[in-house]
Amino acid sequence: MHAFGFVAASILIASGLACAALPALPGIPLVYAGIWLLSAVDGYRHIGFWWLLSIAAIGAFGQGVDLLAGALGAKRVGASRQAIWGAVLGSLAGFAFGLPGLVLGPFAGAVLGELATSSSVLRSTHVGLATWLGILCGALVKLVSALTMVSLSAAAWWWNAIP
Repeated sequence: MHAFGFVAASILIASGLACAALPALPGIPLVYAGIWLLSAVDGYRHIGFWWLLSIAAIGAFGQGVDLLAGALGAKRVGASRQAIWGAVLGSLAGFAFGLPGLVLGPFAGAVLGELATSSSVLRSTHVGLATWLGILCGALVKLVSALTMVSLSAAAWWWNAIP
């Protein structure tokens, strides 16, 4: 039964790391679930409560930045409220179109939202690009957070394995 738990934890962590590289996918919760399962299967001998709490805090930070990054990118260039909502709706609609939708959906939503309040195509494109760059930066922070979570769990395992 332990072997099954370790394999399931490894699959969760690997799939979480793959999802962490893309915006709006639940990579960090998958990584944390894998780390928690790994520590539970081990009886919390190597990764205990304080390690899990620290790893969860890093994960919460990464997930929060990922969720807010697009809106912060749009806000940075003075986007309208419609552009920010357009980016959010474009992100949600992008799920239906896979990876291209996840990448282009927020950009298109922000551009369309800004066009609803302004007739300047150049300004709308500028807002769309700022939103897109914010989302990419958020995905990068999320990926770094997920890698840090895995590194901390490996460090905890090694630290507590020393007799």
